[in-house]
Amino acid sequence: MATVKLFNHHFRTPFIFLLLSEYVLLFLAVYVGVFFRFETTIWQPLSESLQFLPLKSSIFALVMVLSMLAMGQYQAPGPKGEHFFPYIFTRVAISLVLGTFALLVVYYAFPEMLIGRGVFGYAVTSAVVGLSIYRSLLYKMIDGRALRKKILVIGAGKLASSLIDLEVDLSKAKFESKRILTPKYASYVVHGFVHISDEKQMIPDKYLVNPEDDLVEYCQEYEIEEIVLAIDDRRKTMPVDDLLDCKLSNIGVSEFISFWEKEKGMLRLDMLNPSWLIFSDGCRQGDVSSFFTRIFDILVSLVILILMFPILVITAFLILIENGLKGPVFYRQKRVGLNGKVFQLLKFRSMIVNAEKAGEAQWATEKDNRITLIGRFIRKVRIDELPQILNIFKGDMSLVGPRPERPEFVSKLEEKISFFSTRHRVKPGLAGWAQLKYPYGASDDDAYKKLEYDLYYVKNHTILMDALILLQTVEVILLGKGAR
Repeated sequence: MATVKLFNHHFRTPFIFLLLSEYVLLFLAVYVGVFFRFETTIWQPLSESLQFLPLKSSIFALVMVLSMLAMGQYQAPGPKGEHFFPYIFTRVAISLVLGTFALLVVYYAFPEMLIGRGVFGYAVTSAVVGLSIYRSLLYKMIDGRALRKKILVIGAGKLASSLIDLEVDLSKAKFESKRILTPKYASYVVHGFVHISDEKQMIPDKYLVNPEDDLVEYCQEYEIEEIVLAIDDRRKTMPVDDLLDCKLSNIGVSEFISFWEKEKGMLRLDMLNPSWLIFSDGCRQGDVSSFFTRIFDILVSLVILILMFPILVITAFLILIENGLKGPVFYRQKRVGLNGKVFQLLKFRSMIVNAEKAGEAQWATEKDNRITLIGRFIRKVRIDELPQILNIFKGDMSLVGPRPERPEFVSKLEEKISFFSTRHRVKPGLAGWAQLKYPYGASDDDAYKKLEYDLYYVKNHTILMDALILLQTVEVILLGKGAR
């Protein structure tokens, strides 16, 4: 099984394994630190600082794993090749440095959990080296297909071809036989495509297969775990009886849009219809869940506000200085929130005063000349968004959710894009799933693509998913991804 659904969200099995195994390695790194620091058995600690060592090791491992998660370390690995190990080593080192700062906060709050500078230094060093070697060996061993599920695609037209990159996979594909395809960064390999009569073929003949009369026997023979129904026109001939036999024989059967959802973390707008949303899992938010989400928002926002208060003060001062102590520090703008209700969004001002003199709403563009010098920096690191903490306290926003749009844009986008208003069924957020998966949106086309991610969030969001999004947003902020 290449993906596991937990709390309404799909997690890739290989990266769950990687996270758990690295947690164990990080736990053991503290014991390695004890060994090198005291040059004695780790089972007989020599000082009070080493009491409760299993608990201290667990906290060390947990914080470091969360830091790795925040830096996107449990997603698809980067490009392999000559510089693969240095790439892994650098990413691991940066992640653990971030974890070190987080642990300093933990140790300040709970000094009894401190493990000592010497042990800590050896533990971090051994963790950086150990995780880098472990990841390099693991990626080399599983290279590609080992932990991916094998699928059979029913269909060979335009829809089926979107499951692979035709320009890359069909010219440079790695394969076990003449037909098995391994798409980049996917959780599956494609055993082959079954062409449906009267459908326009877009897949080369050498990647077509013919199960003949017994689809179940064929899937069992080739160890196919899932069948994906990707027929351009569902009115064409569809092997209903064969698919039912497969389902009853414990072979997974998925329609294209559901498979795309769990694989890509988004919904295909061009295929979406109300009946699919109505009868599919998700889209549920009860009173209890809403209550705990609200508590989560308030508590985490309070922590962020306390930690970031000095930065907020400095930012406000710099904005005032840049404008000669004139002009507002904050910028208020109407945005559309839950159920279409309009509210006043609060931000640090990052553009010149009267940036929209014509009175017409404009998308922010790359290298926008309306952005001030300080504004360019605070937008890059997302500090301009921090005053929205007050919107969260007020209840207009949540920590995580689709980014709120201006009413002028919403009215136009609702006319052009189906289901756009559906994103308003949850509170807008300071951070969002679309912001992690798609760069800054500054056009109708960008709004269309981001909506595909926003709808996935609306359908599947939970407190756990919100926490994961917040963690991964750390990488976006530190690396300035998607800022404009």
